[in-house]
Parts: sequence; C-alpha cells; structure tokens
Amino acid sequence: MNQRAKDLGMNDTTFVNCCGLDVEGHMTTAFDVALMSRELITRYPQIHNYCTIWMENITHVTRKGSSEFGLTNTNKLIRQYPYATGLKTGSTSQAKYCVSATAEKGGMKLIAVIMAAPDHKVRFRDATALLNYGFGKCQVYKDENKDRLPNMAIQGGTEDSSPLAYESDFSYLDVTGSDLSSITKELLLPESAEAPVKKGQTAGKVVYKLNKKEIGSVNILFEKSVKKALFKDYFLKVLEDFLLC
Repeated sequence: MNQRAKDLGMNDTTFVNCCGLDVEGHMTTAFDVALMSRELITRYPQIHNYCTIWMENITHVTRKGSSEFGLTNTNKLIRQYPYATGLKTGSTSQAKYCVSATAEKGGMKLIAVIMAAPDHKVRFRDATALLNYGFGKCQVYKDENKDRLPNMAIQGGTEDSSPLAYESDFSYLDVTGSDLSSITKELLLPESAEAPVKKGQTAGKVVYKLNKKEIGSVNILFEKSVKKALFKDYFLKVLEDFLLC
C-alpha cells in the first residue's frame, strides 16, 4: 500500500494498517486522498455504479438462517447535491468526519476532500461549497483531435510516406474566465523525415495557445514503420518502374 501510494505521488501518506482505524503513525492529507480518489475513478469508473446507490437491502446468511436488513448510503450528498457521483465517507475519533466527494457537471468532473470536520453536516456543507466554487470558477477546453492529419514524406525509405496520428486528446482547465473559443491550434511538422522511422515514434506536435501563450501540446506519432532502403530496394523500384512503362 505504501509503495502504491508513493507511485501515485502521495508523498505525505503513511499506511500502518489497511483498515484506516487510528494508530500511531498512520496518516494522510486531503491532497493525497484526492490523488487516490482520482486514480480510483479514472481506472475504475464503474465504482460510481455502486457508490451512488442510496439504499439497498442485504440478505445476511448464517448457520441459523437468513435475515434481511437495509443499508443506507452514508454519503448524504447523493441525495442532497444534484451533481454528486460519489465517493467515500469516513470518520474516526482522531480524524473526525471526512469525505472525498466527487461530482460532475457539464462534462467537468471535480473532487472535493474534507477532513477533520466536527460533524457529518459540516463535512457535507463544506464539500458542497468547494464543489460549487469549482464549477463556478473552472471551465474545461477539450479537443478530441479527430481531424485528419497529412502523411509525412519519408526520405531514403522503403516507402515514400507514413500516416500520422495524434498521441492523445487534449484538455485544458481554465480558472481565469478566459474566452476558450479563442484557443488556437498550430501544427508543427517537418516537411519530411529520414528513414528509418518506427511506429509510435514522435514526428512532431500540435501546440495550443490562449492569448498567444502556449497552454499545452500533444505529440504527433508515426502510424507506420518505414525501413531504410538498401541498394536492392532501389534496384527493385527501378525495375518495377521500367516494367510499368
């Protein structure tokens, strides 16, 4: 657990047990809980299917028979906050009342972490205030990069060109209230590349700017490998062209 936390950048977290109960040296921070929550909802988004259930009947089976009882979600935001999507509450005598609250509005997902609240009402009130602030202050620009890219000419290769592809989508979080429709997209590609090139190798990049200031970029990759041409490749090419004449 501690190694995984370190891998996620949770630099102020130390796990002493796996249950979360109070024990000397067992500690974390709101920022680290946010990192852990982001990893969970990003890698396993199906968690929202479970943590948004408000009430559920559970059948408990023992040797003496079975009995049914009801469980109610301890995250009251599921009922109280219209954009809530989860995630986890917790409380101990030392940590007091805590919550990692996730919410989504207009395609933007936020995480608000409250720790050491004096009671459960305060933790939900403060989480709501943070989420409302985030939705009011933040806006997200997204580009799925689905526009067609030109093929790149390959010099000295067994093929004349290679198709290109974006490495990923692009997203930008703004908290200044800027006009995101003014974001520009500039394609930076050389006219050609020397063989050999490998599939997945960087060919160039696309740069995004807001008010003439760069706000991010996405690499453009070769979609196909092209080997360096040898003498026999040139000979076969000349022979092919001669036979087609």
